[in-house]
Amino acid sequence: MEPTRAKKKMSTFDIVTYIILGFLALITFYPFYNVIIISFAKFDVISKSDLYWLPQSFDFSAYKVVLSDTKFWSSFLVTILVTIGGVIFSMVISVAGAYALSKKGMPGRNAVLTLILFTMFFNGGLIPFYLVVKEVGLINNILVMIIPAGINTMYLIIMKNYFSTIPDGLEESAKLDGANDMYILLKIIIPISMPFMATFGLFYAVERWNEWWHALIFISDADKAPLQIYLRNILITASSSLNSIAMTMAEQKNLTKVYTPSLQMASIVISCLPIMLVYPFLQKHFAKGVLVGSMKE
Repeated sequence: MEPTRAKKKMSTFDIVTYIILGFLALITFYPFYNVIIISFAKFDVISKSDLYWLPQSFDFSAYKVVLSDTKFWSSFLVTILVTIGGVIFSMVISVAGAYALSKKGMPGRNAVLTLILFTMFFNGGLIPFYLVVKEVGLINNILVMIIPAGINTMYLIIMKNYFSTIPDGLEESAKLDGANDMYILLKIIIPISMPFMATFGLFYAVERWNEWWHALIFISDADKAPLQIYLRNILITASSSLNSIAMTMAEQKNLTKVYTPSLQMASIVISCLPIMLVYPFLQKHFAKGVLVGSMKE
């Protein structure tokens, strides 16, 4: 029986392309691999290796030290609050703004769009921004990591373009039944746009989870610092308080020593893990949501 489809031969160009892309993928993956194997490494094992390519020990001491640090959990809680509150706030004002701007009959629509686009290229500078934040009372307030970063202009434009592609007949039919704009948005537009909403909800979630810049400038209270600032302090200063906890645990559990880079790498793994676990559930919506939203009017 002859095969129904001829087997496609790989050309030299295809082979070279696969090799180059595979090499680039390896370069991209290696830092993550290195972070994980070092986070489980024992001090006496890694100190004997000049180049630690393959895991030679599997020790959870670094993770136990990080998870026993009260500052880690306070930072983790702040990041959870900022992520949940930030995503809700950003999605509400972005969807409402994009839907309104998608209406060609909106008074002053072009002027508002021009002003929004202007902010993509120019801003008032750091000092005026700091003075405004101080004037509205957001210094040392976790809301400073939510409100000023509430809208991503690019996301707003993509959402506006997506809403513009929805047939007018759908809304006109609802209006004939007595529905107003708010009802149409909540009961018709958003339900049929859930993959699109999930995509940008995840984009905003990743932004808020990785929030550090506003906290670095406006937050001086250590109890209100997010996880990324905690992680930054560990990576830069090797956290003397964390090291003291490590020494205490090492004495209690008869450990020879907890390797400081293992503490740093374990902190990175723990801080990345929650947001990475969300990706598999929403990844299938990415391509469809972004491609639909990028269509021009």
